[in-house]
Amino acid sequence: MRMRTGAVNSATHESFELLHEDIRFADRYDGGRRLAAALGRFREQHPVVVAIPRGGVPVAAEIARALKAPLDVIMVRKIGAPWQPEYAIAAVADGGVRVLAEAELSMPGIGPDELKALIARAQQELAERSERYRGKRPPVEVKGRTVLLVDDGLATGRTAQAAARALRERGAARVVLAVPVAAAQSVAELRASVDEVIALQTPEDLLAIGFWYRDFSPTADKEVKALLTRSTPLSITHERLVEAGAGVLVPGDLTIPEHPRGIVAFAHGSGSSRLTPRNRQVAQQLSDDGFATLLFDLLTPEEELNRANVFDIPLLGRRLAAATGWLRGQPETSQLTLGYFGASTGAAAALIAAADLGHQVSAVVSRGGRPDLAASRVGEVTAPTLLIVGGLDDQVHPNRPCTKPDLRRKFDGSLRGLWK
Repeated sequence: MRMRTGAVNSATHESFELLHEDIRFADRYDGGRRLAAALGRFREQHPVVVAIPRGGVPVAAEIARALKAPLDVIMVRKIGAPWQPEYAIAAVADGGVRVLAEAELSMPGIGPDELKALIARAQQELAERSERYRGKRPPVEVKGRTVLLVDDGLATGRTAQAAARALRERGAARVVLAVPVAAAQSVAELRASVDEVIALQTPEDLLAIGFWYRDFSPTADKEVKALLTRSTPLSITHERLVEAGAGVLVPGDLTIPEHPRGIVAFAHGSGSSRLTPRNRQVAQQLSDDGFATLLFDLLTPEEELNRANVFDIPLLGRRLAAATGWLRGQPETSQLTLGYFGASTGAAAALIAAADLGHQVSAVVSRGGRPDLAASRVGEVTAPTLLIVGGLDDQVHPNRPCTKPDLRRKFDGSLRGLWK
């Protein structure tokens, strides 16, 4: 027997002779553990692992555990052909997403009325399953995130295609399909729907997904629910309009884990926003560690059109201080210890706001950027402060040389912070 094996992606496939007769997975958990080893490079992206239930959940649970990532499910239901229920001719997913196989749907026995009835029945099952698996918990936020979409195998790809489309509509930045085994032809066809496909085995003749597992017992609803309950505690993200000044409302994402240890408000700088992947990755790591986070835009869309506003540090500092007041007025965050994370010009804004608010701010972290723009106020900052400057950063701004020793001299004696 000759087949493709080893992790494959959307660019290349590797093929070599099998060295062992039995290359099957022991069970879905074994498939998940082996697949997790091929997904280690995604750890730093802080992905969300989303399983296609039911069989994909044990596989995904092992991946989520290895990557320390949140685990969720996406509700997808394949619609089988009348002559072969296991052969998908269509699929429906959360949000009313549908994927139809035009060639198969034109075959005798599948008229418009029959198809409509099949879709309605599938959508009703989706709603029932969602309630059964998630209960009252909302889906994990995927906007701006890398999503690892996981199933126990890929046959026709209809289900995976519907799931990927639903995740795109929810704002996922990247969708990577990861499966232990996949039909080679389906991998090629799915490249238009996902950013990458990773499969440990891609046989030319799949036969059936169950053939590649020694134990392919059905996954029970009880098992799915238990795995989701034991997964990484979920954080809930609320899209809010944040009061950042008198009559000023700006969009924000407030994420609160189950038992928050504190809250971190982000002050981004020029050229970025609350949706910037780097900011969201830092926020996700803080959320995973038990901190609530607020990502919001310091300027309104109209204000951002004026480039001068981006460097109006007193204005940005006032906006951050006002947003802090808004957080103090929210029931779920009013009693939480608060810190700031500033980057670029937002680093200076964080120092200004910390100087204005005194002991209301418990810590300030500045990553690179322009903390020197707040040099006149740093003596008023009482919060422990960490300024992170890259070891190879020989200047803060390309047109304004200012080395790390220069910053030390500028702030020594006034800023009671730490240097790294």
